[in-house]
Amino acid sequence: MSELAGDNASSGEAIGLIAGWGRFPIKVARALKSQGHRVVCLGVQGHADPELARICDEFQEVGLCRLGGQIRQFKRRKVKLATMAGKLFKTILFERFTWLRHLPDPTFVRYFLPHFVTRRRDRNDDSLLLTVVQAFANAGIRFAPATDFAPELLVNAGTLTRRKPSAYERADIAYGWRMAKEMGRLDVGQSVVIKGRCALAIEAVEGTDDCIRRAGSLCRSGGFTVVKTAKPQQDMRFDVPTIGLGTLQTLQQSGGRVLAVEAEKTIVIDEQEMIDFANQHGMSIVACSAAEVALWTEDDSEATEAA
Repeated sequence: MSELAGDNASSGEAIGLIAGWGRFPIKVARALKSQGHRVVCLGVQGHADPELARICDEFQEVGLCRLGGQIRQFKRRKVKLATMAGKLFKTILFERFTWLRHLPDPTFVRYFLPHFVTRRRDRNDDSLLLTVVQAFANAGIRFAPATDFAPELLVNAGTLTRRKPSAYERADIAYGWRMAKEMGRLDVGQSVVIKGRCALAIEAVEGTDDCIRRAGSLCRSGGFTVVKTAKPQQDMRFDVPTIGLGTLQTLQQSGGRVLAVEAEKTIVIDEQEMIDFANQHGMSIVACSAAEVALWTEDDSEATEAA
């Protein structure tokens, strides 16, 4: 990590953490504390785990659309380097009366006017989050990838479980990989659900778990494969593919058998608990490299031609 933020930040320096939903922010906060940093956490209302208040040196709950307030909170605490972790539920943006409920401040309005009023810019994840990063940068606060501080959360290549994917399932992974990469390039979503080289469900605004549930409702026979990859243009500062025990539980409840993710670019939360659960239910978890998937694609093409 010679050029990563984790090396450049000195011990005791205040590091800002914007925390969304899930256990990822907790893992990052603990990693920062173990490195001797003072952790200033802004927990997004309705998302952040209350446990963060016990881990971080300072914790403040903030409104999702109070961008100016978030910047001021960090500046008052002399935060110059920050990171973000955890899921933000984008469906909030499409609820009725959402702006009355979340009351955007003037800074939010100024930066997001092109997205929500004039509509000159889209509302895809990269577009929205890059706007957030730019707003903080203009105030002198730089964002770094959370994985700079907790690189151990990125999964290594290989099959994590006792059960390996079958040849049939590897063909589905290769098929789903190409589709997931294209969906990522378009900034639509990161996950696809495949069975028999047929797309059952493609993730959009609903998130991975609801995508899996939809596939389960459409494929009552089960036995399908979920493929989750980073975008070709992945910015590691935000929206990094993340899986945890909840992902596996949803997959098992919906009838799925295989979860394939991209090695070195996917965050795994509570890895051992995930592996234990998958082994208990005869499921496969595999972290793939692009080169490995390319070989599976070639093998599948040769098999198809031979047939």
